[in-house]
Amino acid sequence: MSKLEISVSPADDLIDVPRRIVVRGAAAGERVEIGSSTLRAGVPWHSRACFVADAQGQVDLTLAEAVEGDYSGVLAMGLLWSQTPQQPGRREVFHADVQEPLVTTLTAKAGERSADAELVQRLCAAGVTRRPLREQGLVGTLFLPAGDGPHPAIMILNGSGGGINEARAALYASRGYAALALAYFKAPGLSDYISNTPLEYFQSGLDWIRHNLKPQSDFVAISGQSRGGELVLLLGATFPEQVSAVLAYVPSALVHSGQNAADPAIGREGPTWLLNGQPLPHQWQNNRTASWQPFDEGPPPHRHALAMLTALQDEEAVARARIPVEKIQAPVMLFSAGDDGSWPSSLYSKMVSDKLKEAGHPYPVEWQDYQDAGHSILFPYVPTTQLSYAHPVSGRISTGGGQPAPNAEADRHSWQQALAFLQHALAAHTSKKETS
Repeated sequence: MSKLEISVSPADDLIDVPRRIVVRGAAAGERVEIGSSTLRAGVPWHSRACFVADAQGQVDLTLAEAVEGDYSGVLAMGLLWSQTPQQPGRREVFHADVQEPLVTTLTAKAGERSADAELVQRLCAAGVTRRPLREQGLVGTLFLPAGDGPHPAIMILNGSGGGINEARAALYASRGYAALALAYFKAPGLSDYISNTPLEYFQSGLDWIRHNLKPQSDFVAISGQSRGGELVLLLGATFPEQVSAVLAYVPSALVHSGQNAADPAIGREGPTWLLNGQPLPHQWQNNRTASWQPFDEGPPPHRHALAMLTALQDEEAVARARIPVEKIQAPVMLFSAGDDGSWPSSLYSKMVSDKLKEAGHPYPVEWQDYQDAGHSILFPYVPTTQLSYAHPVSGRISTGGGQPAPNAEADRHSWQQALAFLQHALAAHTSKKETS
């Protein structure tokens, strides 16, 4: 009987690169089980799936259907996104040091025979450098691509979990962008809460990028997710001359209160954003229909979006809180989720898209709506199984919505779309600069 073998191609590459996983040496029609194990932030994550070898005794995951296990169907990277943590409740899928690769061991078994292979995923390409930023009141981490540049730049903002999104910044740098992951709360030297965050802080971040990095063609994009998605639309509308492109992941069309990330002393119905020292009107403010009851008292897993929907019934409050996206002077990319458990990002994205269309927005507007996906849209080939979790600030347990397979497809497709969007935006921006 032939020796059982398992191969990965490419075996070692960036995390967004799909792999071909092939088992050879099985008997035709033999049942083959493949398991995966990855250490993520000190915690083992595992998955398994079973297949039937073809007439040549092979199982090629780009062609073979998983007939049992943690995913079903023909999904080449299913063994990665279907992983679950050995320690329940853990959600960290990257190491604290994003320069450290994720190493997955794949084990194939057929009868009494077995074979192993390694699959290595990296966030940092060769030559990418990391530099903590702690100056001019700014807190973040800068990742620079290999080479002297100049490079186009992007500023990356997290959502209501706060902190510094080093993983996304590292991957953007690996794809050629000078990427500043800028924290605005829950990071050293900053508030633990989102309440009363001044927008001028982000304007300082944009200024710092331009002054210190001198980006290619003066191109500075901004990308944010969830509350960060709300924020990048707000920044594009508030500081339009400083923003070259906007990528808003599961955003809001409205200014919201502090919600789950609020300072308890201020409360979840208190203000989030300040401009010139004054709080911006938000959706919960003087809202006649808003109620937390559907979230607080609804059946588990609790869906924060149900409370958000009550607030939308007060049209006057919605009008007061609407982000004036028509003031944005740049291309806009929207990503939304039809089963978003955190807030109705599909509805919010439609509001943004409709307003830009109504205003005759002179720049490209793209909107990708993933109907069966949930709130957590990241980038390709990371686990998507942890649907319910405790909020990192409030501790409230809720669901982001979606299911692992559609969430994984949203991760894969959105990243491809984001890179293409930025490439086109940069080309148009460069052309405009050269002709002006």
